[in-house]
Amino acid sequence: MAKQEDQFKKVLSHAKEYGYVFQSSEIYDGLSAVYDYAQNGVELKKNIRDYWWKAMVQMHENIVGIDAAILMHPTTWKASGHVDAFNDPLIDNKDSKKRYRADVLVEDFREKINQKIEKDITKAKKRFGESFNEEEFRATNQNVIRRQKQMDEITVELTRVQEESDLEGFRQLIIDLGINCPVSGSNNWTEVKQFNLMFGTKIGASAENSTQVYLRPETAQGIFVNFLNVQKTGRMKIPFGIAQTGKAFRNEIVARQFIFRMREFEQMEMQFFVKPGTQKEWYKEWKETRLKWHLSLGMGAENYRFHDHDKLAHYADAAADIEFNFPFGFKELEGIHSRTDFDLKAHEEYSGKKLQYFDHEENKSYVPYVVETSIGLDRMFLAVFSNSLQEEALENGTTRTVLKLPAVLAPFKAAIFPLVKKDGLPEVARKIMDDLKWDFNVFYDEKDAVGKRYRRQDAAGTPFCITVDHDTLKDNSVTIRHRDTMEQKRVAIADLKQIIKDAVDVKTWLQKM
Repeated sequence: MAKQEDQFKKVLSHAKEYGYVFQSSEIYDGLSAVYDYAQNGVELKKNIRDYWWKAMVQMHENIVGIDAAILMHPTTWKASGHVDAFNDPLIDNKDSKKRYRADVLVEDFREKINQKIEKDITKAKKRFGESFNEEEFRATNQNVIRRQKQMDEITVELTRVQEESDLEGFRQLIIDLGINCPVSGSNNWTEVKQFNLMFGTKIGASAENSTQVYLRPETAQGIFVNFLNVQKTGRMKIPFGIAQTGKAFRNEIVARQFIFRMREFEQMEMQFFVKPGTQKEWYKEWKETRLKWHLSLGMGAENYRFHDHDKLAHYADAAADIEFNFPFGFKELEGIHSRTDFDLKAHEEYSGKKLQYFDHEENKSYVPYVVETSIGLDRMFLAVFSNSLQEEALENGTTRTVLKLPAVLAPFKAAIFPLVKKDGLPEVARKIMDDLKWDFNVFYDEKDAVGKRYRRQDAAGTPFCITVDHDTLKDNSVTIRHRDTMEQKRVAIADLKQIIKDAVDVKTWLQKM
């Protein structure tokens, strides 16, 4: 656990030092759980968004995109259930005065038990080598059996108190498990209360004539209310999808873990409309497809796992999370939900307008069912960034900090250096940069020794460094250095564009799916 905390601190520090994420309004001591993406961060975030969009929209003939407004008619949120039921169970520690989400406290406690199981399995793998049978070990090892039973019991009770909204049962579960406040170390807890998470605001020219509206807590409803508009104007046939990326806002009372849980965040969602009765097949299909997308980035299959929901939302008949191994443990990265026909029917009821699809093959109209894929862009950013940040011991006894971002996502694809700031080398380096920048985001640096420049670009995550030296003037060749291997090669200037393209091309990466 201490090692995880140390790694997380390094992530926070590195994100600021290398221009990825800043605390919002930092000169005024910041605003809790609100962050700004800096010069490198905005590029990484854009590249993640583009990578998702290409895979989700451009590569599917039956999926289109929209960009719905953040402000929507307030009845939208009544129909969706957010006005009445968008709550978090919160609990305070009387000694530290800190507030926590009750469900997260229990889930974190359960995950600690799971980490102990994983630690036992890792030790056994090392001990028994190739002869190790993990399934048999889980079924026979007494420590694993005991801990798994404890996790299962916690899951059953957590599901019960959530489904029954048993707030006192929530508090009792926390006390029975011996969960202490991480700050005070005490279990002097208050009762559990529900808090609505929506940000309210007013729209109108004057206070007396203003209307109560909300900053959207999710992007999905903008898709649902536009279902028929998109279907008719796009002449879309079932099954088809509507995708959207954009900001959402939740008044998280307990927001922590850097950009993992923020009050202002960005979602990448796709709602896939299907014929009733086929939703389970499509649900399974999208679970597999979305995991393949994640794996295409090469961040390690062992860092992902599915978590099927024990408690289903009132609108769902199946739901699962793709969890990622963040520095603070496995947490939700993306959700795949079979939402049935709840949303469209609710908007039909509240708006009085039909939201149905006429199926020419069956010669009848029906309200489609929906399978949703929803990923937090900020969480994806954190997953990529934290997984990529590494410290390596080198053969000469030194260490280097390197941000091994997937090359397709890296903010800058290459950095161009003149060996020295004279003898015409800067001019050649600038010419190379002017040529490459039409196809790639590239960086120019002529300050300090080349070794220091290499280290800066390693830490910033740039896949390639290109050095112009005196031999360049004779043979039009340069030295290209690879970030991950530190290997250096002499190549022709004319070949640079293709070398970089081969490494960063979206097509190459997505074809891994």
